[in-house]
Amino acid sequence: MHTSLRSIVQNMPKAELHIHIEGSLEPELIFALAERNGVSLPYASVEALRAAYAFKDLQSFLDIYYAGASVLLQEQDFYDMTAAYLRRAEADHVRHTEIFFDPQTHTARGVPMATVINGIHRACQDSPVSATLILCFLRHLSEDDAIATLEAALPYRDKFIGVGLDSSEVGNPPEKFARVFSRCKDLGLRLVAHAGEEGPPAYIYAALDVLHVERIDHGVRCLEDHALTRRLAEEGMPLTVCPLSNIKLCVFRDMKQHNLLQLLDAGLVATVNSDDPAYFGGYLNENLLAAFDSLPLGLQHAYQLARNSFVASFLSEADKQKHLDDVDAYFAAFNLT
Repeated sequence: MHTSLRSIVQNMPKAELHIHIEGSLEPELIFALAERNGVSLPYASVEALRAAYAFKDLQSFLDIYYAGASVLLQEQDFYDMTAAYLRRAEADHVRHTEIFFDPQTHTARGVPMATVINGIHRACQDSPVSATLILCFLRHLSEDDAIATLEAALPYRDKFIGVGLDSSEVGNPPEKFARVFSRCKDLGLRLVAHAGEEGPPAYIYAALDVLHVERIDHGVRCLEDHALTRRLAEEGMPLTVCPLSNIKLCVFRDMKQHNLLQLLDAGLVATVNSDDPAYFGGYLNENLLAAFDSLPLGLQHAYQLARNSFVASFLSEADKQKHLDDVDAYFAAFNLT
């Protein structure tokens, strides 16, 4: 990639819409929190833990992900983790982020819901980056567990804007969570779901038609179904694509095989995000640069991705427009013809 394009991509205003806050927990902070909380880790050092980040699929990643989360016990732990991510986001010129968090990962260990939400939310309030929260249900657990989690979170309803669905995709189709998503829709929560990463296009259909989501997280397998691809484009349904994650979890063999450009060429509202940056090798700018380095993406694509990131957000229309105006002003200095 040309040096000037690299600089443009790094410095352009952008939003991040697919970031699991527990997946931003760097090994150094894991060890620091383990020491603070007296938690014993099955790794001798930061280096040994990082060396274990060789994943063959989503499940092998999740096993280490949940082990890392075990050090999160106090409200300050959740604050410190979130503040660290938001500092990285600010450095990447992220203006707005919608952060996923997994309360079941913590409440199952006896950590109170209030500890989780208040710690994360307080860090968001203290950051110059606009940040909102999306509570995710773990799809490998039961729907009854998800319903109980929602009820436990409702006293803190003012601290999160929506719900999502994550964890092990294969064998846990979206329709498994039809009742809880219906309840969330009635509550006025925004709805998203992971679909079409390792799961088939049928999972994307179910997320749309059964869960009634407003955004598809990942969604890269949509191109296997032409009718689905056309529908997503016609409906302006956003996809929160995570390039480095897709490579690390073997969804694509290498970045040159990634379908981000095909998604954009198909008229889809594709966005670029970091997913679990501590585990997958990079935050938002590293994901963008990896894609631009390996694919024939240019200035027009950078402009489109920056705009898409705000269009796909759950900001108010007025706030979206302010950010889109900023994107237009930023790119006005460059020749887009």
